[in-house]
Amino acid sequence: MKISFNWLKQYINFDLSPEETGNYLTNCGLEVESIEKFEVIKGGLRGIVIGEVLTCEEHPDSDHLHITTVNIGAETPLNIVCGAPNVRAGLKVAVATVGTVLHAGEESFTIKKSKIRGAASEGMICSEKELHLGENHEGIMELDWQAKIGQPAAEYFDIEEDYVFEIGLTPNRSDAISHIGVARDLFAALKQNNIPCSKIALPFIGDFIPSKRNPSIAIVIENKTACPRYTGICLENVKIKESPDWLKNRLLSVGVRPINNVVDVTQFVMLETGHPLHAFDSDKIEARKVLIKTLPKDTIFKTLDDKEIKLHEEDLMICSAKKGMCIAGVYGGKDSGITEATKNVFLESAYFNPTSVRKTSKRHGLKTDAAFRFERGCDINMTIYAIRRATQLLVELANAVVASEVIDEYPTVMEPRIISLSVEDVAKTAGKYIDKQTISSILLSLEFENSSISENKLSVTIPLNKHDITRPIDLIEEVLRIYGFNNIEIPNEIRYFQHSKPRPTF
Repeated sequence: MKISFNWLKQYINFDLSPEETGNYLTNCGLEVESIEKFEVIKGGLRGIVIGEVLTCEEHPDSDHLHITTVNIGAETPLNIVCGAPNVRAGLKVAVATVGTVLHAGEESFTIKKSKIRGAASEGMICSEKELHLGENHEGIMELDWQAKIGQPAAEYFDIEEDYVFEIGLTPNRSDAISHIGVARDLFAALKQNNIPCSKIALPFIGDFIPSKRNPSIAIVIENKTACPRYTGICLENVKIKESPDWLKNRLLSVGVRPINNVVDVTQFVMLETGHPLHAFDSDKIEARKVLIKTLPKDTIFKTLDDKEIKLHEEDLMICSAKKGMCIAGVYGGKDSGITEATKNVFLESAYFNPTSVRKTSKRHGLKTDAAFRFERGCDINMTIYAIRRATQLLVELANAVVASEVIDEYPTVMEPRIISLSVEDVAKTAGKYIDKQTISSILLSLEFENSSISENKLSVTIPLNKHDITRPIDLIEEVLRIYGFNNIEIPNEIRYFQHSKPRPTF
């Protein structure tokens, strides 16, 4: 699982290097297998600065070259030979200084001092394409006249440098399959080690005023075992377009290819919260009805990538009144997906039974990011927040109009487990006494609710995102991984008793 360092810091504020952060994550059970530097633009525009063309004269031995002097904030201007037709005095430009490495696909070249037809050249004035900031190669980039001379181009163009953690996540840690989930564990670990940090701050979601009061799409859950909760919302006048750079960069940093603003938002929210979403073209939903049910055995279903699948009779499907639109929690369908022509969207945020998703995913060999999360167990209480978060982003990035209230079908509310935990049991397992206040503080930092039963016992309410916590020993593991196994001393000697077998009698 890939986690972006910069993205992580959107939810928790702390002052540690990526390497130090990785150590704390590993020590609390989220093993960091590698840390890689991520650059949106290869080379990160290092060595490229903002300059101003002071003079521009025609080269005496060329009909298209110009000899320029460029101020980059150094003691003396640079002499640069430039062949761009739009170069002229007074222009603010991006300058690759001597020693800068520019990349062109898999190849690269270094800017050196040179002579071009007898004229000295001490750098290069760059085009959009040469800096991978656009496709225009017909002339050099013309920057805003207010651009600051000498400013690094990476700062001017707001090119972010990031580090990406590759975390070897164990199958039981469904609560940590997201940036917010990892931030939760990191907060608990830093707090326990007295490292200054802020509390987890989820993005604020404002109130939406729908243009219509009555839901334009009805939701009917026929299989309540496989789908205990299904949440949706209708959006209209959606503008399908390319996502802004910040969103594309967030996805690219963790290895996800941007597609369009609607699909990218659903991916972003899944990676942020751990809760998968799915967007349907609502104009393709017959009879304005969404049914969650199974279909007859061997029903043919065409996936987004044009593959035809014969359904099993236990495969849970998201259907319109006439046909299947999506394999629930696993894969979208060809005939209901988002295209450039989409204008109206039905957004889904559901909770699917992990066993149902796992069997369907394995049965058809469909391994998707959504199935990866659903089959490990998502948080049933996250459906509302996730859909509202996505809606907010689609209003901002796709000019969406909210056309309905959030439609939430949740027939049987899932109640959290309550487990009793004693200080004595923690001590027996750890081999070290940890006081009740420390135990309680650690559990609270991980968002477990707990209250005192007696002097040495706690009653702990298990969040619904913690599917692996079913026994006191599971809670003890949570406490110890945050307390730190390295903080439990190894004794200098080990004592044991050898039991002798009785001699056989003849």
